[in-house]
Amino acid sequence: MQKKSKRPLLAYSLLALLLLLAGFYVIKPYLNQNPKVSTRPPVVTPRPNIPQIAVPDFSADSAFLFVKKQVDFGPRVPNTPAHQKCSAWLVKEFRRYGFTVIEQKVQAPYYKGGTFNGVNIIAQYKPEAQKRLCIAAHWDSRNEADKDTKDTNKPIDGADDGGSGIGILLELARTLHSHPVDVGVDLICFDLEDNGDDDHDAPETWCLGSQYWAKNLHRPSYSPYYAILLDLVGAKGARFYKEGYSREVAPQTVEKVWGMAISLGYGEYFINEDRGGITDDHVFVIRGAQIPMIDIVSMPNDGNHPFGDHHHTHADNINIIDKKVLKAVGQTMTAVIFETHNGTL
Repeated sequence: MQKKSKRPLLAYSLLALLLLLAGFYVIKPYLNQNPKVSTRPPVVTPRPNIPQIAVPDFSADSAFLFVKKQVDFGPRVPNTPAHQKCSAWLVKEFRRYGFTVIEQKVQAPYYKGGTFNGVNIIAQYKPEAQKRLCIAAHWDSRNEADKDTKDTNKPIDGADDGGSGIGILLELARTLHSHPVDVGVDLICFDLEDNGDDDHDAPETWCLGSQYWAKNLHRPSYSPYYAILLDLVGAKGARFYKEGYSREVAPQTVEKVWGMAISLGYGEYFINEDRGGITDDHVFVIRGAQIPMIDIVSMPNDGNHPFGDHHHTHADNINIIDKKVLKAVGQTMTAVIFETHNGTL
Protein backbone atom coordinates (compact mmCIF):
# COMPACT_ATOMS: atom_id res chain seq x y z
CA MET A 1 0.00 0.00 0.00
CA GLN A 2 1.38 3.38 -0.99
CA LYS A 3 2.19 5.72 1.91
CA LYS A 4 1.07 9.34 1.90
CA SER A 5 3.91 11.78 1.23
CA LYS A 6 4.99 14.18 4.09
CA ARG A 7 6.10 16.91 1.64
CA PRO A 8 2.63 18.40 0.94
CA LEU A 9 1.97 18.57 4.72
CA LEU A 10 5.24 20.38 5.32
CA ALA A 11 4.47 22.87 2.55
CA TYR A 12 1.04 23.59 3.98
CA SER A 13 2.51 24.16 7.44
CA LEU A 14 5.07 26.65 6.14
CA LEU A 15 2.38 28.51 4.20
CA ALA A 16 0.16 28.77 7.30
CA LEU A 17 3.05 30.15 9.37
CA LEU A 18 3.82 32.82 6.75
CA LEU A 19 0.17 33.91 6.67
CA LEU A 20 0.08 34.15 10.48
CA LEU A 21 3.21 36.32 10.61
CA ALA A 22 1.90 38.56 7.84
CA GLY A 23 -1.37 39.04 9.69
CA PHE A 24 0.45 40.00 12.91
CA TYR A 25 2.49 42.70 11.16
CA VAL A 26 -0.66 44.08 9.53
CA ILE A 27 -2.65 44.15 12.78
CA LYS A 28 0.11 45.44 15.11
CA PRO A 29 0.41 48.92 13.48
CA TYR A 30 -3.39 49.22 13.63
CA LEU A 31 -3.38 48.50 17.35
CA ASN A 32 -0.59 51.01 17.96
CA GLN A 33 -2.48 53.73 16.07
CA ASN A 34 -5.83 53.09 17.78
CA PRO A 35 -5.43 53.31 21.56
CA LYS A 36 -9.17 52.63 22.11
CA VAL A 37 -8.66 49.04 21.02
CA SER A 38 -7.09 47.20 23.93
CA THR A 39 -5.39 43.83 23.93
CA ARG A 40 -5.80 43.55 27.71
CA PRO A 41 -8.86 42.03 29.39
CA PRO A 42 -11.30 44.65 30.74
CA VAL A 43 -10.91 45.70 34.37
CA VAL A 44 -14.07 44.87 36.32
CA THR A 45 -14.71 46.93 39.47
CA PRO A 46 -16.37 44.68 42.02
CA ARG A 47 -19.67 45.90 43.48
CA PRO A 48 -20.00 46.12 47.24
CA ASN A 49 -21.08 42.84 48.75
CA ILE A 50 -24.69 43.89 49.39
CA PRO A 51 -27.14 41.00 49.60
CA GLN A 52 -29.95 41.44 47.10
CA ILE A 53 -33.36 41.47 48.78
CA ALA A 54 -36.65 41.02 46.95
CA VAL A 55 -39.17 43.82 47.37
CA PRO A 56 -41.81 42.60 49.85
CA ASP A 57 -45.52 43.03 49.35
CA PHE A 58 -47.13 46.15 50.81
CA SER A 59 -50.35 45.32 52.65
CA ALA A 60 -53.09 47.78 51.74
CA ASP A 61 -55.41 46.06 54.23
CA SER A 62 -53.00 46.81 57.06
CA ALA A 63 -52.48 50.40 55.89
CA PHE A 64 -56.25 50.87 55.77
CA LEU A 65 -56.57 49.75 59.39
CA PHE A 66 -53.87 52.25 60.37
CA VAL A 67 -55.91 54.99 58.68
CA LYS A 68 -59.10 53.86 60.40
CA LYS A 69 -57.41 53.84 63.80
CA GLN A 70 -56.46 57.50 63.40
CA VAL A 71 -59.99 58.43 62.34
CA ASP A 72 -61.43 56.55 65.32
CA PHE A 73 -59.64 58.95 67.68
CA GLY A 74 -61.74 61.75 66.24
CA PRO A 75 -60.49 64.83 64.38
CA ARG A 76 -56.79 65.26 65.21
CA VAL A 77 -56.98 68.98 65.73
CA PRO A 78 -54.14 70.51 67.79
CA ASN A 79 -54.89 71.24 71.45
CA THR A 80 -57.59 68.54 71.65
CA PRO A 81 -57.71 65.20 73.53
CA ALA A 82 -57.99 63.30 70.19
CA HIS A 83 -54.77 64.93 69.00
CA GLN A 84 -52.95 63.98 72.20
CA LYS A 85 -54.22 60.38 72.16
CA CYS A 86 -53.26 59.88 68.53
CA SER A 87 -49.80 61.30 69.16
CA ALA A 88 -49.17 58.82 71.98
CA TRP A 89 -50.44 55.94 69.82
CA LEU A 90 -48.20 56.87 66.88
CA VAL A 91 -45.11 56.94 69.09
CA LYS A 92 -46.05 53.59 70.61
CA GLU A 93 -46.61 51.98 67.19
CA PHE A 94 -43.30 53.10 65.72
CA ARG A 95 -41.44 51.92 68.81
CA ARG A 96 -43.26 48.60 68.61
CA TYR A 97 -41.62 48.09 65.21
CA GLY A 98 -38.16 48.84 66.57
CA PHE A 99 -37.82 52.46 65.47
CA THR A 100 -36.01 55.09 67.50
CA VAL A 101 -38.54 57.89 68.00
CA ILE A 102 -37.96 61.58 68.61
CA GLU A 103 -40.90 63.69 69.78
CA GLN A 104 -40.11 67.22 68.66
CA LYS A 105 -42.36 69.64 70.52
CA VAL A 106 -43.63 72.59 68.50
CA GLN A 107 -45.41 75.73 69.65
CA ALA A 108 -46.64 77.98 66.86
CA PRO A 109 -49.12 80.85 66.57
CA TYR A 110 -52.55 80.18 65.05
CA TYR A 111 -53.38 82.89 62.53
CA LYS A 112 -56.80 83.45 64.16
CA GLY A 113 -55.19 83.90 67.57
CA GLY A 114 -53.75 81.73 70.28
CA THR A 115 -51.03 79.08 70.15
CA PHE A 116 -51.01 75.58 68.74
CA ASN A 117 -49.17 72.93 70.75
CA GLY A 118 -47.92 70.28 68.39
CA VAL A 119 -45.35 67.53 68.04
CA ASN A 120 -43.36 66.31 65.06
CA ILE A 121 -42.88 62.55 65.40
CA ILE A 122 -39.60 61.40 63.84
CA ALA A 123 -39.28 57.61 63.61
CA GLN A 124 -35.76 56.46 62.72
CA TYR A 125 -34.95 53.05 61.27
CA LYS A 126 -31.30 52.16 61.87
CA PRO A 127 -30.31 55.66 63.09
CA GLU A 128 -26.63 54.65 62.90
CA ALA A 129 -26.74 54.21 59.10
CA GLN A 130 -25.14 57.01 57.09
CA LYS A 131 -27.14 56.50 53.88
CA ARG A 132 -30.71 57.55 54.68
CA LEU A 133 -34.08 57.98 53.05
CA CYS A 134 -36.75 60.38 54.28
CA ILE A 135 -40.46 59.76 53.75
CA ALA A 136 -42.85 62.19 55.42
CA ALA A 137 -46.53 63.01 55.84
CA HIS A 138 -48.62 65.19 58.16
CA TRP A 139 -50.79 63.68 60.89
CA ASP A 140 -53.02 66.52 62.07
CA SER A 141 -56.46 67.25 60.61
CA ARG A 142 -58.30 70.46 59.79
CA ASN A 143 -60.38 72.26 62.43
CA GLU A 144 -63.11 73.41 60.04
CA ALA A 145 -64.89 72.10 56.95
CA ASP A 146 -64.60 75.39 55.11
CA LYS A 147 -65.26 73.86 51.68
CA ASP A 148 -68.45 72.09 52.78
CA THR A 149 -72.03 73.35 52.53
CA LYS A 150 -72.98 72.47 56.11
CA ASP A 151 -71.29 72.33 59.50
CA THR A 152 -68.49 74.42 58.08
CA ASN A 153 -67.26 75.40 61.52
CA LYS A 154 -66.80 71.79 62.67
CA PRO A 155 -63.56 69.79 62.28
CA ILE A 156 -63.18 67.06 59.67
CA ASP A 157 -62.01 63.46 60.10
CA GLY A 158 -59.08 63.92 57.72
CA ALA A 159 -58.99 60.28 56.63
CA ASP A 160 -57.28 61.20 53.38
CA ASP A 161 -55.86 64.60 54.26
CA GLY A 162 -53.34 63.42 56.82
CA GLY A 163 -54.55 59.95 57.74
CA SER A 164 -53.68 58.20 54.47
CA GLY A 165 -50.05 59.29 54.41
CA ILE A 166 -49.51 58.28 58.03
CA GLY A 167 -51.20 54.94 57.40
CA ILE A 168 -48.64 54.25 54.68
CA LEU A 169 -45.74 55.30 56.93
CA LEU A 170 -46.89 52.92 59.66
CA GLU A 171 -47.19 50.03 57.21
CA LEU A 172 -43.70 50.82 55.88
CA ALA A 173 -42.44 50.63 59.47
CA ARG A 174 -44.12 47.24 59.94
CA THR A 175 -42.62 46.03 56.65
CA LEU A 176 -39.10 47.11 57.58
CA HIS A 177 -39.45 45.39 60.95
CA SER A 178 -40.19 42.13 59.14
CA HIS A 179 -37.78 42.62 56.21
CA PRO A 180 -34.58 44.38 57.38
CA VAL A 181 -32.43 46.37 54.95
CA ASP A 182 -29.01 48.00 55.24
CA VAL A 183 -30.17 51.56 54.71
CA GLY A 184 -31.45 54.14 57.18
CA VAL A 185 -35.03 55.34 56.86
CA ASP A 186 -36.59 58.33 58.59
CA LEU A 187 -40.40 58.35 58.69
CA ILE A 188 -41.39 61.87 59.70
CA CYS A 189 -44.90 62.76 60.85
CA PHE A 190 -45.26 66.53 60.59
CA ASP A 191 -47.78 68.25 62.84
CA LEU A 192 -49.67 71.57 62.46
CA GLU A 193 -49.90 71.36 58.67
CA ASP A 194 -53.56 71.76 57.92
CA ASN A 195 -54.97 74.74 59.81
CA GLY A 196 -53.80 77.64 57.68
CA ASP A 197 -55.67 80.55 56.14
CA ASP A 198 -57.54 79.24 53.09
CA ASP A 199 -59.14 82.59 52.24
CA HIS A 200 -56.01 84.64 51.66
CA ASP A 201 -52.58 84.18 50.13
CA ALA A 202 -50.82 83.40 53.41
CA PRO A 203 -48.53 80.39 52.91
CA GLU A 204 -46.70 81.01 56.19
CA THR A 205 -49.89 80.10 58.11
CA TRP A 206 -49.67 76.51 56.84
CA CYS A 207 -47.20 73.71 57.56
CA LEU A 208 -46.11 75.04 60.94
CA GLY A 209 -44.57 71.74 62.02
CA SER A 210 -42.39 71.34 58.94
CA GLN A 211 -41.36 74.99 59.16
CA TYR A 212 -40.07 74.32 62.67
CA TRP A 213 -38.38 71.03 61.74
CA ALA A 214 -36.61 72.61 58.75
CA LYS A 215 -34.94 75.08 61.13
CA ASN A 216 -34.32 72.48 63.87
CA LEU A 217 -33.23 69.30 62.11
CA HIS A 218 -33.18 66.16 64.22
CA ARG A 219 -29.71 65.27 62.87
CA PRO A 220 -26.86 67.76 62.26
CA SER A 221 -26.27 68.40 58.54
CA TYR A 222 -29.11 66.04 57.67
CA SER A 223 -28.94 65.17 53.97
CA PRO A 224 -31.09 62.18 52.95
CA TYR A 225 -30.49 60.30 49.71
CA TYR A 226 -34.14 60.81 48.78
CA ALA A 227 -36.78 62.95 50.52
CA ILE A 228 -40.42 62.28 49.67
CA LEU A 229 -43.61 63.81 51.06
CA LEU A 230 -46.95 61.99 50.93
CA ASP A 231 -50.19 63.99 51.10
CA LEU A 232 -53.74 63.02 50.07
CA VAL A 233 -52.58 59.55 49.03
CA GLY A 234 -55.59 57.36 49.77
CA ALA A 235 -58.83 58.67 48.27
CA LYS A 236 -60.96 57.21 45.51
CA GLY A 237 -60.10 58.76 42.17
CA ALA A 238 -56.63 59.90 43.25
CA ARG A 239 -54.28 61.09 40.52
CA PHE A 240 -50.65 61.97 41.15
CA TYR A 241 -49.11 64.44 38.72
CA LYS A 242 -45.53 65.72 38.79
CA GLU A 243 -45.76 68.73 41.11
CA GLY A 244 -43.96 71.93 40.13
CA TYR A 245 -41.58 72.56 43.05
CA SER A 246 -40.65 68.88 43.08
CA ARG A 247 -39.63 69.00 39.41
CA GLU A 248 -37.70 72.20 40.01
CA VAL A 249 -35.50 70.97 42.87
CA ALA A 250 -35.32 67.20 42.32
CA PRO A 251 -36.28 66.28 38.73
CA GLN A 252 -34.29 63.04 38.79
CA THR A 253 -36.04 61.85 41.93
CA VAL A 254 -39.42 62.64 40.39
CA GLU A 255 -38.60 60.67 37.25
CA LYS A 256 -37.29 57.70 39.24
CA VAL A 257 -40.34 57.54 41.50
CA TRP A 258 -42.87 57.95 38.70
CA GLY A 259 -40.93 55.49 36.55
CA MET A 260 -40.93 53.00 39.41
CA ALA A 261 -44.68 53.38 39.95
CA ILE A 262 -45.48 52.99 36.27
CA SER A 263 -43.22 49.94 35.96
CA LEU A 264 -45.12 48.36 38.86
CA GLY A 265 -48.39 48.82 36.98
CA TYR A 266 -49.68 51.95 38.72
CA GLY A 267 -49.76 54.27 35.72
CA GLU A 268 -53.48 54.74 36.32
CA TYR A 269 -52.60 56.74 39.44
CA PHE A 270 -49.12 58.12 38.72
CA ILE A 271 -49.74 60.29 35.68
CA ASN A 272 -46.76 61.14 33.48
CA GLU A 273 -47.74 64.81 33.21
CA ASP A 274 -46.65 68.04 34.89
CA ARG A 275 -48.66 70.27 37.20
CA GLY A 276 -47.89 73.56 38.91
CA GLY A 277 -46.37 73.99 42.36
CA ILE A 278 -48.44 73.94 45.55
CA THR A 279 -47.83 75.06 49.13
CA ASP A 280 -47.18 71.92 51.14
CA ASP A 281 -44.70 70.71 53.75
CA HIS A 282 -42.04 70.06 51.11
CA VAL A 283 -41.84 73.76 50.19
CA PHE A 284 -40.68 74.71 53.69
CA VAL A 285 -38.29 71.77 53.83
CA ILE A 286 -36.79 72.93 50.53
CA ARG A 287 -36.49 76.55 51.63
CA GLY A 288 -35.67 76.11 55.30
CA ALA A 289 -33.41 73.05 55.24
CA GLN A 290 -32.21 73.11 51.60
CA ILE A 291 -33.33 69.50 51.26
CA PRO A 292 -34.75 68.69 47.80
CA MET A 293 -37.98 67.00 48.88
CA ILE A 294 -40.59 65.96 46.33
CA ASP A 295 -44.35 65.83 46.90
CA ILE A 296 -46.63 62.94 45.96
CA VAL A 297 -50.01 64.64 46.28
CA SER A 298 -53.31 63.89 44.57
CA MET A 299 -54.55 66.66 42.26
CA PRO A 300 -57.32 64.96 40.27
CA ASN A 301 -59.36 68.03 39.36
CA ASP A 302 -58.98 71.34 37.58
CA GLY A 303 -60.68 74.51 38.77
CA ASN A 304 -61.85 75.23 42.31
CA HIS A 305 -61.37 71.72 43.74
CA PRO A 306 -57.94 70.57 42.53
CA PHE A 307 -57.44 68.17 45.46
CA GLY A 308 -60.78 66.40 45.06
CA ASP A 309 -64.35 67.21 46.00
CA HIS A 310 -63.84 65.74 49.49
CA HIS A 311 -60.98 68.08 50.35
CA HIS A 312 -61.66 70.13 53.51
CA THR A 313 -65.21 68.76 53.74
CA HIS A 314 -66.88 66.16 55.96
CA ALA A 315 -66.70 63.75 53.03
CA ASP A 316 -63.04 63.25 53.96
CA ASN A 317 -63.92 60.29 56.14
CA ILE A 318 -63.02 56.61 56.13
CA ASN A 319 -65.48 55.92 53.30
CA ILE A 320 -63.35 57.95 50.86
CA ILE A 321 -60.32 55.70 51.35
CA ASP A 322 -59.53 53.29 48.50
CA LYS A 323 -57.22 50.37 49.29
CA LYS A 324 -56.09 50.29 45.65
CA VAL A 325 -54.68 53.81 45.99
CA LEU A 326 -52.97 52.96 49.28
CA LYS A 327 -51.47 49.93 47.54
CA ALA A 328 -50.18 51.96 44.58
CA VAL A 329 -48.42 54.53 46.74
CA GLY A 330 -47.31 52.13 49.45
CA GLN A 331 -45.89 49.54 47.07
CA THR A 332 -44.03 52.27 45.19
CA MET A 333 -42.49 53.57 48.43
CA THR A 334 -41.57 50.02 49.45
CA ALA A 335 -39.83 49.54 46.10
CA VAL A 336 -37.95 52.83 46.50
CA ILE A 337 -36.59 51.70 49.87
CA PHE A 338 -35.62 48.18 48.85
CA GLU A 339 -34.26 49.09 45.41
CA THR A 340 -32.12 51.76 47.08
CA HIS A 341 -30.76 49.05 49.37
CA ASN A 342 -30.10 46.80 46.36
CA GLY A 343 -28.28 49.63 44.58
CA THR A 344 -30.63 49.58 41.59
CA LEU A 345 -32.31 52.93 42.21
